[in-house]
Amino acid sequence: MNEHPVLTQEPIRIDKWLWAARFFKTRSLATDAVSGGKVHYNQARVKPSHRVQVGVLITIQIGESSKTVKVLGVSAVRRPAKEAVFLYEETIESVAMREKYARIPLDGSMQSPRKRPDKKARKLLQQVKKGGWLDF
Repeated sequence: MNEHPVLTQEPIRIDKWLWAARFFKTRSLATDAVSGGKVHYNQARVKPSHRVQVGVLITIQIGESSKTVKVLGVSAVRRPAKEAVFLYEETIESVAMREKYARIPLDGSMQSPRKRPDKKARKLLQQVKKGGWLDF
């Protein structure tokens, strides 16, 4: 792999690495995720000050999806997304699991409604959302 200007060999804090790798928009969000147990370093829960080294696996839970990435580089500088991809590589198992549990099918089999609901349909929808019975 070619040497990239943002990559260093010095270990940095995991919250700073997550921010630099663009998994979180701010460092405070990354810190909260690590503190809340949403980030695991080599399958172990760590503190935000834990140092990241090249070659380890980091599992990141964002919302309902989970990513497992291998650290390829360390950077303390947040760079554009095109450069941030040099810091990690998502595992094949992680990609397969995310595709398996994806909510929206990628083949376009989900159809959108032909028209907006009319007044009667809206009332039925409201009744169903409230948990009421439908009278036919």
